[in-house]
Amino acid sequence: MEKKIYLGTGRRKSSVAQVKMTSGSGKITVNGRDVREFFPYETNVMDLMQPLVATNNEKTFDIDVKVNGGGFTGQTGAIRLGITRALLEYDKVNEESENSYRKVLKRAGFVTRDARQKERKKPGLKAARRAPQFSKR
Repeated sequence: MEKKIYLGTGRRKSSVAQVKMTSGSGKITVNGRDVREFFPYETNVMDLMQPLVATNNEKTFDIDVKVNGGGFTGQTGAIRLGITRALLEYDKVNEESENSYRKVLKRAGFVTRDARQKERKKPGLKAARRAPQFSKR
């Protein structure tokens, strides 16, 4: 019997994550490395695990992620959305459970993409809103 693959794409800031989820023992690989080796902070790992924890699937799936662009926080958010979308795809295929993952994930706020982007720099300013220091003389 072949393993079923569930896919999900997540985006956050300038990061894009492609998530492949297969049934397994709970191993998460990011760009070919272990998740705890890839991300320097435990909070990043905890953040991307949230959808799995909310649906009690920490040890149910092996997850392989390809992520690029942005920093650690953006990548973590992108992976979290990708995992959520893969879980929703799994839930759509296996409808034998009466309470769906969607309700749980939506209530926790994982289904919605965080659309906030970096604001552009304006002319005459040092940054998006930071003005040069005012001098009276």
